[in-house]
Amino acid sequence: MQLDFPDGLDPERFLRDFWQKRPLLMRQGLAAYHSPVSPEELAGLACEPEVESRLVLERDGSRPWEARHGPFDDDDFASLPDSHWTLLVQDLDKHLPEAAALLEPFRFLPDWRVDDVMISYAVDQGSVGPHVDDYDVFLVQAAGRRRWRIHTRPVNPEHCIPGLDLRILPEFEAEQDWLLEPGDILYLPPNVAHWGTAEGDDCMTCSVGFRAPSWREMALSWCEELIERSLPDGRYLDPPLSPQMESAEIRPEVFERIGEQLRVLQTDTPERLRDWLGRHLTEAKDNLQTHPREAPLAPETFEAELDRHGSLQRTGYARLAFSRGETTNRLFVNGQSIELASGHTGFLHAITQERHLHAGYLAPWLEEPECRELLRRLFNDGVFEFPDE
Repeated sequence: MQLDFPDGLDPERFLRDFWQKRPLLMRQGLAAYHSPVSPEELAGLACEPEVESRLVLERDGSRPWEARHGPFDDDDFASLPDSHWTLLVQDLDKHLPEAAALLEPFRFLPDWRVDDVMISYAVDQGSVGPHVDDYDVFLVQAAGRRRWRIHTRPVNPEHCIPGLDLRILPEFEAEQDWLLEPGDILYLPPNVAHWGTAEGDDCMTCSVGFRAPSWREMALSWCEELIERSLPDGRYLDPPLSPQMESAEIRPEVFERIGEQLRVLQTDTPERLRDWLGRHLTEAKDNLQTHPREAPLAPETFEAELDRHGSLQRTGYARLAFSRGETTNRLFVNGQSIELASGHTGFLHAITQERHLHAGYLAPWLEEPECRELLRRLFNDGVFEFPDE
């Protein structure tokens, strides 16, 4: 599956002229693409407790633009009106390999920026209203038709209609209006106001979202890292005291003592920053955690089973990234950091780039004890599995 850019565009020019700058409509950008699930299968997934899902009713709910959160049951769907509702299912790429395949055409962008593939199913006039998002998104029309209206005027994301479940813009005047057919793609940068409405039944849109952590979120995580690693347990202790005539005064030696202790938070190294950031960017949601195997395989058993199965595949919940250093490389897996010798960059590229790893492809690295043991560790941690499991 390959992304078909409009004439004159390629990934390099797209990144230069459009990425995080302006919208782009790609007619038949994925001409052969079809939804990885049927409407009935999507509804079934929305009934599973580990799957994040929402129903949005513009009207006929208990209030305008009502948002109901899953898991749902058959009665929830049986009671829905004939029009003006949408079902949204998050993180479908983590639950279904067929949905994860949609990420492949967009891998000219960094994997660590990927948030998820969300699929929305809508009946006629189904919508989530006019709004803005703070992330990049490719809206891939997978079935049916959806009309998208957008405008690029500045919008205060805090200026929304009060009292609603959703962040709906109070005013929306479209600058551009497109009707998307199956295979069409609309790219939207952050903070572009948009409003998508299904025209006809069985409209399915796949949203490939790219997350961007906020500066405050990262600063908070970094400070927590420094506090955990640099500050001792315990509490402030006074320096040697003498009687104080002005009891309300905070004396200079107090500032000096506290400042000396807290100055450790201002010191860091590139290596520590690299380790923290890789862990931070690969952290998974609470409902999307990998879990160690109840019966981990010993080295000889793992090698025999790999030879018997012939391949490994990445589990859907695994988030992987790596970084190169001067003397060591690091693999980041769901918020964990693993150090490897710098000579194993090719191995890290292989296990992070490919979701399906054939034993023959891995053979050169399986000769290396460090690589072989890391692969076994990742298997036992639930990051990889055999394809028929």
